[in-house]
Amino acid sequence: MADNKVIMATGRRKTSIAVVKLVKGKGRVFVNGKTLDAYLGNRPAMKILVYKPLALTENMESFDVRVKAVGGGICSQAGAIRHGISRALLEYNPEYRSVLKAEGLLTRDARVKERKKYGRKRARKRFQFSKR
Repeated sequence: MADNKVIMATGRRKTSIAVVKLVKGKGRVFVNGKTLDAYLGNRPAMKILVYKPLALTENMESFDVRVKAVGGGICSQAGAIRHGISRALLEYNPEYRSVLKAEGLLTRDARVKERKKYGRKRARKRFQFSKR
């Protein structure tokens, strides 16, 4: 890979979409123009989630990651970022497939909110029943 080449990939989770750009660098992660720490706040579990694909492939200090994340909440966006980083790493080196696949990082989490049904308060919750 050339030093100035940018690898792009898209990750998704629930209603979040993360467009990830991998560039040769020092291991910094920027989300919507902020550092990962500033974006996620005090959520160490989310930080571990985002760094997992880089740690598994031993690329923690090899790439700078720039992300544009939209939709959903912080947790959902973190999952989308993880998915996007995994796909970008796979594009960089197809040999990472077995490592990433074994951890389930290449599979898009298809769980989304169930739609509201008519005659109900929400998807499954019913209105209060009154016998008399």
